Amino acid sequence: MTLRYATFLGRKHERIMHDDEDHGEIRLDKWLWAARFFKTRLLAEVAIRGGKIDIRGERAKANRIVHLGDRLNIRRGPYEWTIIVKEASRLRGPAPQAQLLYEETEESVRKREATIARMKLERAAGFDAPGRPSKRDRREIAKFTKRGW
Repeated sequence: MTLRYATFLGRKHERIMHDDEDHGEIRLDKWLWAARFFKTRLLAEVAIRGGKIDIRGERAKANRIVHLGDRLNIRRGPYEWTIIVKEASRLRGPAPQAQLLYEETEESVRKREATIARMKLERAAGFDAPGRPSKRDRREIAKFTKRGW
């Protein structure tokens, strides 16, 4: 694989990346970043240290090597993914390419869809506000705040 990049002088250079060195093994934080579960490696590392990532049911460390076929549990907020590692990549690519790095289990997909549906139903009241307050609303707010409630 050849990557091209420009230097600050505007000259083009080529850098050759050897995928032969991977052998399907990569650090967990790098893999999570490349698979686009986290925006930065630091966020991935913080999640790993916080116990949000499990490999084969065991708590992981950031420098843990991910092998092909490993089963990962990833928790981010209310969502949880259970995935199987299919490929290793040291480079972060576009989202469709990143989705080829793993396979999500059917049970995980069902759980996430149920969580999304539940969260839509539990949406807090008040989010459906029509927009800016009217002149009358502003006067009522002013009366309420001037009294020192």
